[in-house]
Amino acid sequence: MATIKTKDGTEIFYKDWGAKDAQPIVFHHGWPLSADDWDNQMMFFLEQGFRVIAHDRRGHGRSSQTDTGNEMDTYAADVIALAAHLNLKNAIHVGHSTGGGEVVHYVARAEAGRVAKAAIIGAVPPVMVKSEKNPGGLPLEVFDGFRAALIANRAQFFLEIPTGPFYGFNRPGAKVSEGAIRNWWRQGMMGGAKAHYDCIKAFSETDFTEDLTKIEVPVLVMHGDDDQIVPYADSAPLAAKLLKKGELKTYKGLPHGMATTHADVINADLLAFFKS
Repeated sequence: MATIKTKDGTEIFYKDWGAKDAQPIVFHHGWPLSADDWDNQMMFFLEQGFRVIAHDRRGHGRSSQTDTGNEMDTYAADVIALAAHLNLKNAIHVGHSTGGGEVVHYVARAEAGRVAKAAIIGAVPPVMVKSEKNPGGLPLEVFDGFRAALIANRAQFFLEIPTGPFYGFNRPGAKVSEGAIRNWWRQGMMGGAKAHYDCIKAFSETDFTEDLTKIEVPVLVMHGDDDQIVPYADSAPLAAKLLKKGELKTYKGLPHGMATTHADVINADLLAFFKS
């Protein structure tokens, strides 16, 4: 397995496929998943001639099951270390959900020349939790419920999420994929409970407003308007407005996990953006 070791001794697992002189695309997964969540996209863009890279966030997948550093500053620092290790230049960063927050946090801090473009899909920025500054956010009690469910029975909780709201399989007439549900559960259970618990605070309470305003490169903001995990109205339109070169693309009726349920649509739109 390919891994790098960060300053605090954490081992970060990563995949790196394709010609090393091709333009790199780095994929950032959502909570509580792994690099495997991008298998479809990695195979698609590999065939398009790109170099494709995906890592397991610390505490997730095959990376170390960390009990510390499970917050956005450290997540971004881990990506900085990975980009330096692989000497990535002119890279495109793509993030889903929590991974979209990680992309925004990283790109705002990346060395000059490292990043060409970014795309965020069903992503958590600007901020998820409700407050005086963010009245349209989700109440803190929602995320407290996530934490309680994780502690009570993580395996059951990680079955209920993909079976229901994540892929929109709870909607009338939805085409349910048992394989997608099982794969979500498999990825989730690979990671560490402590890291997953901590990451709930990271994805729900981190305010990415300042990061969004700092980013100079073009960013495609993609979001389904039937997203039951990261509500559309309080995320994508607000994030796109804060970006200097933000482009909003809204998908009518599509769920949070649309990169899996509608991979052909998402891949085509990503490719068009990369080539524009």
